[in-house]
Amino acid sequence: MTDNIANLPPVSTMMRDCGMMAKKQFGQNFLFDLNLTGRIARAVPNIDKIPVVEVGPGPAGLTRALLLAGAKRVVAVEMDKTTEPILSRVADAADGRLTVVYGDALKTDFSKFGFEEYAICSNLPYNVGTELLIQWIHKIVNGEPIKSMTLMFQREVADRIVAHANDDAYGRLAVLVQLVSDAKILFNVPRTAFTPAPKVTSAVVQIIPNKDKIKLLGKNLKNLESLTAKLFGTRRKMIRGIMPNVDWSAFNLTGTERAENLTPEKFLEISKKVLL
Repeated sequence: MTDNIANLPPVSTMMRDCGMMAKKQFGQNFLFDLNLTGRIARAVPNIDKIPVVEVGPGPAGLTRALLLAGAKRVVAVEMDKTTEPILSRVADAADGRLTVVYGDALKTDFSKFGFEEYAICSNLPYNVGTELLIQWIHKIVNGEPIKSMTLMFQREVADRIVAHANDDAYGRLAVLVQLVSDAKILFNVPRTAFTPAPKVTSAVVQIIPNKDKIKLLGKNLKNLESLTAKLFGTRRKMIRGIMPNVDWSAFNLTGTERAENLTPEKFLEISKKVLL
């Protein structure tokens, strides 16, 4: 079933044949290294059992790796219509396992794909990666059946996702992600692996929604977002200076702490009692 995919010309050749180039406005940096795309695809849990949604397939380097890794089905959401000659050729070789949807992933309702459960795997466009992640966190909390997310980010963003309290990279993103899921960095990807090469190192992050954490979070996500925005908005100030009307002793705090000193669990505790 994978022979037709394996026999396709190299991605770079297919790009050259159709005159395709990376576009800065779409945040495109293409990954051609077969070892890396294969490693990312193989990291997707249960890839042969549940569908995979890929955002920004571009010239289909990772798409092909997902299919070669035995993906049951791939739905690729792509904004750039100039990829059509390549993606249609890959779809023809995929024996019905690849569907391409053209549109803005930020405005695409994945629930309309009709999957009982699915994984997300993507070399995310740098310009919308964090925004997409926050959107998916909201969807998970609201019951969207996302089983895993295996995502490429700039290393700086990856560090922010997995950071702990008191780390330099710790902030709102870590709090929101870690109160809904279990996240870890799988491996780094050097800038030289991409075409065109970005200015920074990237990293692959795996995020697994955690039902127990989501249950504890309950209906507090919006208030939690407001609280983290307020406290991290002036992160060098003491929390009592930012919110002087809160009795911080009720949370076993003195008020002299800064946002970066509060664990995700402490943020959740506060968000359940202090409404913004």
